[in-house]
Amino acid sequence: MPQLSRRAFASALPLGLLGGGLISGAPALAAAQNTTKTPVSITPLAQIRIGRFTVTALTDGYADMPFDYFPGRAPAEVEQAAVAQFTARPSGVRFLFNQYLIDDGERRILIDAGAAGSIGQTGKLPQALGALGLQLDQIDAVIVTHMHQDHMGGLIAGGKSNYPKAELYIDRRDVKHWTDPAKRSGAPDYLQTSFKMAQEVVRLYPKLQAIDGEREIVRGVSIVDLTGHTPGHIGVRVEDEGKSLIMVSDMIFPVVHPGATDVFFLFEQDRAAAKAMRDRFFPRAASEGALIAATHMPFPGLGRVVADRGQMRWEVADWALQD
Repeated sequence: MPQLSRRAFASALPLGLLGGGLISGAPALAAAQNTTKTPVSITPLAQIRIGRFTVTALTDGYADMPFDYFPGRAPAEVEQAAVAQFTARPSGVRFLFNQYLIDDGERRILIDAGAAGSIGQTGKLPQALGALGLQLDQIDAVIVTHMHQDHMGGLIAGGKSNYPKAELYIDRRDVKHWTDPAKRSGAPDYLQTSFKMAQEVVRLYPKLQAIDGEREIVRGVSIVDLTGHTPGHIGVRVEDEGKSLIMVSDMIFPVVHPGATDVFFLFEQDRAAAKAMRDRFFPRAASEGALIAATHMPFPGLGRVVADRGQMRWEVADWALQD
């Protein structure tokens, strides 16, 4: 096989694969070639069409979760598995914070708002939206899959709402749980930030709609009940013209899922409920061949749950050149 130089290899790629289609034309190429001293920072973007919808994967950044954050397995076992899957870092398992923008030409709906600097190396979502030419006040709605800080932190900043024109959708059970003073007083320290943020979100978003169960937000965008990870944990299904994509948020974590449902994440308070939901969801997703987007899987988080010789595993799906 002939050996290609880095430059020759890059020039052979379709432009849509470089920086999510953000580099095009001679000026951009010349600018890239002139940055010999400063590395080029490209905001990762990936897009897929689901009928009339364009779904764009964005990221707010990443954090490395300690190996002892996975109850149900010894830290050494988690580390060994992470090393085998090339997701291990010195301080833990690399978690991405992926968000998804749904655009049908009339409305822009954002799934989750990221951690916004409250954890790890995060706070990049506004930059990612800016790469699409969007300001935060151009988002029509935000669906928060649950009220952990890494999913709602980007909604608020400095006592103000970051998405001033957006309707906000959160499951009523999560709103009730995360704004309950009794729940907060009995919660461990690592959940206190989420409780504090939840209070701020409710105060700053008068358009908040505390929704009940599965329902359609707009035609082709519907809520999927995935309660377990939190009391009101939800997913979002996008469906049109015989195609569908399910954004499942924290149903799937790197390294441990979907291979095992008896491994949890530290932030899950009701482990029995989390296990029960995964026990139901993983086999169904495998039998249906459902296309899935997962918040914390390697960017852009697209894949399928596959049954392989009696074991469940994650099969990465490519966003590029989809029919």
